[in-house]
Amino acid sequence: MNQFLSQDYDLTAHNTFGLAAHSQFARTIVDEAEIPSLFALADQQGLPVRMLGEGSNVILSERFDGITALIATRGRELIVGDNGDLILDAQAGENWHALVAHTVGEGLWGLENLAGIPGTVGAAPVQNIGAYGVELSDRFVSLRAYDRVAGAFVELDGPACRFAYRHSLFKEHRGRYVVARVRLRLSRSAKPELSYRDLSALAAPDHPSVVMDRVLQLRAAKIPDWRGLGNAGSFFHNPVVPAAIGAAFMAAHPTAPAYAQADGAIKLSAGWLIEQAGLKGYRDGPVGVSAQHALVLVNHGGASCTDVLGLAEHVVTTVHDRFGIRLQREPELL
Repeated sequence: MNQFLSQDYDLTAHNTFGLAAHSQFARTIVDEAEIPSLFALADQQGLPVRMLGEGSNVILSERFDGITALIATRGRELIVGDNGDLILDAQAGENWHALVAHTVGEGLWGLENLAGIPGTVGAAPVQNIGAYGVELSDRFVSLRAYDRVAGAFVELDGPACRFAYRHSLFKEHRGRYVVARVRLRLSRSAKPELSYRDLSALAAPDHPSVVMDRVLQLRAAKIPDWRGLGNAGSFFHNPVVPAAIGAAFMAAHPTAPAYAQADGAIKLSAGWLIEQAGLKGYRDGPVGVSAQHALVLVNHGGASCTDVLGLAEHVVTTVHDRFGIRLQREPELL
């Protein structure tokens, strides 16, 4: 087993929060064929397994007594589908933004609104990443994943993945599936999605790079670069509340951002709630709320999982005491 696994593996550089973390064992996966044998070994040794891409949407515990599998598979291919659609097939370990930039550089439309999101391709469907009017599910065709219960690789289409706002089948069954590759639909024809208010001024862009560049500008203005100030991006979901609660909230706070949903519910801005609760720029030792955007929690240096969770609980309690609305954490605790 020692030849197959690294021991006492330091994961501090493997999460964008920069949290001090160690794993009892670790294994870098460069071929999806290694996944079944990894689980077989883990079962034989009675060890838990957790999967990690680039650690962009996680809070790592200080110590994990098990195997951390670092997904590093590479490869991408553009395929012409049966109906003439362009299908991008990308392996799970590919860097998400690099993939987006590649498609934009080729003049392909579809992913430009999702530029700048850190992490890997394999993590994207788990979270159903979304930004600036587009969610991954809008471009999704299918994926290949290892099903630990079935002991086999499976193919899953969009409905099978149960996509919703920041949600998927893979969150419902944590640890069961390991995404191996993802297929996304692209287009050579200009099909810009400009419904997001900060993109609406881009009148008929003639190349996806126009949209991508604007998206990157918007992200840079809101989210600190994790390489300089550790963070996991947006830390809380925008709360979606029933219509009656939303109406009462808007009556009390008429200037608050609010977005009507198809089912009548109201989506509120978590960032606005945190800022109005007086927490923007708040600091508690090595962690704090970003002064750049209240939705982002940051590591000022030397923070641990315990520090982040303590700050998060303070934010949740403060917002609830002020507005009666309870925020939900977005990054996964591993």
